[in-house]
Amino acid sequence: MHGTKSAILLLVVLGGLGGYIYFVDSKRDPAAATANAKAFTDLAADNIEEIEIRNADGVTSHVQRVGTDWQLVAPDKADADDGVVGTVTSNLSTLEVQRVVDENPTDLKQYGLNPPRVDVSFRLKDQKDFQRLLVGEKTPTGGDFFAKRPNENRVFLISSFLDSIFNKTTFDLRDKAVLKFDRSQAQAIEIVSGPLTTQFTGSGSEWRIAKPMNARADYAAVEGLMTRLSSTFMQKIVVKETTDLKQFGLDQPALSATVTAGSSKATLIIGRADEGGRFAKDLSRSEIFTVEETLFTELSKAANEFRRKDLFDGRSFTANRIEIKRGEETIALDKTTVDTKETWKNAAGKEVDLAKAEELMSRLSALRATSFVDTTDPSLKTPALTATVRFDEKKTETVTFGRSGTDSFASRSDEPGTAIVDTMAFDEVLKAVDALK
Repeated sequence: MHGTKSAILLLVVLGGLGGYIYFVDSKRDPAAATANAKAFTDLAADNIEEIEIRNADGVTSHVQRVGTDWQLVAPDKADADDGVVGTVTSNLSTLEVQRVVDENPTDLKQYGLNPPRVDVSFRLKDQKDFQRLLVGEKTPTGGDFFAKRPNENRVFLISSFLDSIFNKTTFDLRDKAVLKFDRSQAQAIEIVSGPLTTQFTGSGSEWRIAKPMNARADYAAVEGLMTRLSSTFMQKIVVKETTDLKQFGLDQPALSATVTAGSSKATLIIGRADEGGRFAKDLSRSEIFTVEETLFTELSKAANEFRRKDLFDGRSFTANRIEIKRGEETIALDKTTVDTKETWKNAAGKEVDLAKAEELMSRLSALRATSFVDTTDPSLKTPALTATVRFDEKKTETVTFGRSGTDSFASRSDEPGTAIVDTMAFDEVLKAVDALK
């Protein structure tokens, strides 16, 4: 009987304790249970003004904020890579202590913290003293790294991915763009490769090839060229400064690329081949560096590869007059409005089938060159068809088409050379012309 009372009393006590624990847990912020403490409290990335990193190789690099940009000030002076430095500042500001492993360590060497493998120092705006983060070795399980702050005794763990963010070389921190220019102001590009010069002029979405011929340039191709020049990174810096350009093949470069943007010019010269790349130099800087071979290959493309492949600039919905000459036959159509309805009329003023006229215009405007050759194909002297299209009342374009066996060719009146055209696509144009008869 006594045992039964004791068991009942114990159950009551346990039930009360369980209810208390449930009540306390229900009031606790679920996020607080999983959130880790910050290594640096109240640290905002935008308040960091200077960073000094001594990496695992013992090399110290120092960057400073200048306005909204970062500058590398030691051991070299150069623009810094704002993106790379930004990852350092943002990860310092959000750095979490995964777990404290030793509150009062007696031997920091066992953690790789005496001396530290990596030492990151930073100074905040309006402060004179630097704060520091010491990073040691990887834990035996390999999931985290040991770390500590010099002004604290405790050793704690930080996530393993942070090692690659904080363990930076000088080259990592510097701006590695091979050529710097204001892309929005670009108005000319000139590429000299041996005896050949290719020049582009224009702005925005309108670009032309000025040399070695006068022709329309493909907007996407020119944009790709500028992207390549503005976003390609150095592979490595070979020498920081030299007057002997000959040893790198830069005294007589294999290729030079100059971008004119506003009143300024930026020129990249590329020399002889090196292992896995080529020697190169930005003429505004002292360093010799290497670039990947593919950059040289892409900049060396023939001018024809940058030509616009659409035979007509205008689109079918902007056309208002079509004139087709085929042998002795001429078909002329004008778009007009009858009772608020758009229609096409022939030279006699008679309405033609709207669907057939639009099919012809659609087929014509969709024609594209598959490639170009510099010479005029003989078949164009006795044209299979000549199409003149007027767009928006202001622009008229004429394209002549020729046939030689199973091959089809075309030439614009305002451009040199010959465009090679898909024969099946040209045959569809001829079918659309026949349908209007």
